[in-house]
Amino acid sequence: MAVIPENQALIFKEAGAKLNTILKPEEQEDVRLVQKGLMLYHQGAVHHLKYMVNSIWATVQDVTPVRVFLNVDDPQESSCTCPSGSFCRHRLAAFFQAYSDVASVSDWVANWRQPAIEQINAEKWGLKRAKDLVKNNQHPGLDYDRWVDFFQENFAKIVLAQGKPHAHFVSGLFRPYAMRMETYAPVEAGWRPLYLLAATLHSFRLLTDLAVDAGHDQEATIKRYYWPLFEDLYHDAEKLIERIASGTMPFSFDAVLERLKDDSVHLTVPAIPLSYERIDLYRLLWDKLFRDNAWRKAELARLEAFGDGKRDEIEEVALIHQLLLSKQDGDALKRFTALPVRSLPYLFYWLDGFHAQREWNRMAPFIEYLVQQLRNYLLHLGDYYSCKKFTQYALNLIRTFTRELGRGELYDRALAQSMPYSFYQYEQTLFEKKHFQQWSELQSYFGFEDYGISSEQLKILQKEAPEVLLPLYHQMAADLIEMKNRTSYKQAVRILKKLRTVYKKLKRTPEWEAFFAKLLVKTKRLRAFHEECKRSKLIQE
Repeated sequence: MAVIPENQALIFKEAGAKLNTILKPEEQEDVRLVQKGLMLYHQGAVHHLKYMVNSIWATVQDVTPVRVFLNVDDPQESSCTCPSGSFCRHRLAAFFQAYSDVASVSDWVANWRQPAIEQINAEKWGLKRAKDLVKNNQHPGLDYDRWVDFFQENFAKIVLAQGKPHAHFVSGLFRPYAMRMETYAPVEAGWRPLYLLAATLHSFRLLTDLAVDAGHDQEATIKRYYWPLFEDLYHDAEKLIERIASGTMPFSFDAVLERLKDDSVHLTVPAIPLSYERIDLYRLLWDKLFRDNAWRKAELARLEAFGDGKRDEIEEVALIHQLLLSKQDGDALKRFTALPVRSLPYLFYWLDGFHAQREWNRMAPFIEYLVQQLRNYLLHLGDYYSCKKFTQYALNLIRTFTRELGRGELYDRALAQSMPYSFYQYEQTLFEKKHFQQWSELQSYFGFEDYGISSEQLKILQKEAPEVLLPLYHQMAADLIEMKNRTSYKQAVRILKKLRTVYKKLKRTPEWEAFFAKLLVKTKRLRAFHEECKRSKLIQE
């Protein structure tokens, strides 16, 4: 087993800390991942571990052996030959094997699990606290002011009962509070979804205020401990708004809806966290529920009254939304293009809306602006997996639009603008259009991997453009030989045999013979490589 170099020990400890934040013990999928990675590690499934500069290579013996590359600086930028597109059990097993040389794997697992254990204990306490409050609370009835008092009182008595909680307690304490709010929903027909929507809106406010007051408003803390709660609240609001809007609302709802409309202003308050989640709920409410023209004109006037240059970014997005609701698309787009590039994801809500309504003409200028700004936003975003996720979502929207209107050139431009994160879509598009030379150059530039090409693609290339395989196979073989281990030599020989077949098909056998002869001279000190060549009959005895 390889021993980790002393100068890299600290880097591996830092990688352990990064994984501690990437993998979430409160997520069952991550819990299962850690369990499977630990099992492979304890079974001794990790072999041929090799330390490189800030990275490791390893073979992990699972049902079939897989090859793992682990980037220690950024564990998420790792790879594995298994089909998983995300951080997999094989990468985790390799990490545990390497980490065991610098620290205790058991201690890492215990520290990782601790927040989840504390969260469970907090939830148990919260449920008990909610149960104790049952005898002391009266039903809030159908009065909006009593609803608001009820929400605030119970949030204080359950979530804040022991002072400002640690960030990893918030989820465990909030769920008993949310269950209690649902328990006290009115039974009268039609009022239940309205009450629950009010509870959702005020929960948004109570949670954002808590994040600020408790000092939990750092991006990493919000993303890990608050964002799942806001995501659930938003999806609940979607269902409730759809249910309310699709029914016949009695006149008795008007006063409550107007109060909800007034309280929705908090969703646009500047300088508090979760701006995307808050503004999306704001847009959803004004789209589906607050449809009175007088209300919309008043809200537009309220936002305009701040004056240009004096609105915060989230207030500007709210203003743009009101302009779109009043079909002032030109003014809306002009204002949006003046926002900084970091604001680009706000565009998706409107694009999804245009798509759902099949308003392709309205969608067109916004899609064109998205394509124009793709590269700038990806440079701003920086993080590989965030860029990958953003690119996937953007390309799906752009492809739908371009197919509907026959604007294929716009999709091609989007693919080029979002490289390298659009690599697989781009190479697939080039291949489908039979631009094989461009496809080959793209593969070569980004590092050809033989297992990334389907057998069907290979058949097509061998039949229609075998010459494009030559540089790819040459590059792949050279890279594998350079790794200088038995496994890579076996893979290199497999590629060389394919290369020989292509040369024969092109009737260029002398070129193959000259190349292979030079390769054998160049690698004469690599005895294991020559042994693999003999074993595969590339070198005749």
